[in-house]
Amino acid sequence: MEWFAAPGAWQAGPLASDGSFEVTWQDKPVGRVRWQQVGTHNQLNALAVVAAARHAGVDPAAAVDALSGFSGVRRRMQVRGEARGITVYDDFAHHPTAILTTVQGLRKRIGASRILAVLEPRSNTMKRGVMKDELPSSLRDADRIYVYTAGLGWDAAAVFAPLGQRARCEESLDALVDAVAAEAKTGDHVLVMSNGGFGGIHEKLLARLRKGA
Repeated sequence: MEWFAAPGAWQAGPLASDGSFEVTWQDKPVGRVRWQQVGTHNQLNALAVVAAARHAGVDPAAAVDALSGFSGVRRRMQVRGEARGITVYDDFAHHPTAILTTVQGLRKRIGASRILAVLEPRSNTMKRGVMKDELPSSLRDADRIYVYTAGLGWDAAAVFAPLGQRARCEESLDALVDAVAAEAKTGDHVLVMSNGGFGGIHEKLLARLRKGA
């Protein structure tokens, strides 16, 4: 049996700004994973892979090196494009825990640059507002928050009111795109989070940015 993320077992060191981190076994360094994945959840996934590989007879150092060649999967902090020095991402994060780790992971990577978080609470659970009260705190590391409220069974404006001017709720997708484009500046990172297509917002936003806000 292999254990990870526990004392004396497989552990991940701090995530560097370039996305890399050291892997240790029984507090001894094994190698450094160098990739562009972000978030603690992805580090844990990496540890699980290395642990499983060792259990199957693969040299841990070789497993770490192999992970460095992993380019990621679609919709996991996927860069959809860049316009006017503004990077637009797509991520599947759609519940508070995933949103928190995704935003925190991006923050670690980009440092003090601004994060404009754009959220579509699209799942049935999110539309019913089952976890709505956890959403504001899950977005605390974002500089601006934009919430698409069409079809929600709860008052998003009231839920996000504690965030003050940082948060904006829009029922119209076009109005949401316009608001993000008007706010975004060179060097910003726009993080779009939804478990659906979000009405093609990525392409719409990039086209709007290219035209000029």
